[in-house]
Amino acid sequence: MPKYKKKRARELKHDRFRDATMLLADRLADRVAGRRQQILYGLIGIIVLAIGVYAIVRWRHKHTEEAEAAMGRAIAINDAEIGPSAPPGSRDPFFTSQQERSERAIQEFEKIAAKYGEPHRTEARYFIATNELVTDRLKAETDLQNLAGGSGDVAVLAKYALAQAKEADGNLDQAAALYSQIASANSQVVTSDSANLRLAVVYSKQGKKKEASDILFNLISAARNAKDKDGKPVPESAAAREAAQELLKIDPERNAQLPAPASPLGMF
Repeated sequence: MPKYKKKRARELKHDRFRDATMLLADRLADRVAGRRQQILYGLIGIIVLAIGVYAIVRWRHKHTEEAEAAMGRAIAINDAEIGPSAPPGSRDPFFTSQQERSERAIQEFEKIAAKYGEPHRTEARYFIATNELVTDRLKAETDLQNLAGGSGDVAVLAKYALAQAKEADGNLDQAAALYSQIASANSQVVTSDSANLRLAVVYSKQGKKKEASDILFNLISAARNAKDKDGKPVPESAAAREAAQELLKIDPERNAQLPAPASPLGMF
């Protein structure tokens, strides 16, 4: 009898555990059933959100591709050949005058500036301003000045274009100030060598031969003494080679003091 009671007690304990387990399972089932609609709505919301994010990303990617294609077409017009007649069989843009080409380029870049966001809008405005140097010089300088006050590569390019315009117009003090600023910026789009070369040319035009000579001599010396990480001479830039020609013209004696250019054979 005691054994039976112990056995029966274990069975009852087991039944109570089973009952408690089933009761918990039933409660969970009821809770899930009560929230089934909420869960369904939640899943639908997640799916809709995912579709929305994908659609936005896809639209932005397509929009960027369209903007880049439009920029490519506009730049092709901007760089199109000019002459009395188009080459036979050529399908590339062609114009009979610089005025005609600039007017057409401005039209194309204005479409981009109106339709697309950054960075294409600012890039288009830069090209518009540089073409306005042909069609409306006063407006071009104003637009370039505004762009030069910004930041990034376009600002540097705009400042350089403005400096060139000032130099061409004979406003040499303003041109020198702008070239000096660009040289100090050490940008990759307009290198210090390129800006210093133009600064030296402006100084030469102003009769400041010593200042021009110093800039050119230092530029060329640095270029000819430059070494790569393996200790081999670095090829001279186009600006350094042009600087050597300028120095030879304005100060032959100083030019003779320069280190000899590296032999092309020594660069390999």
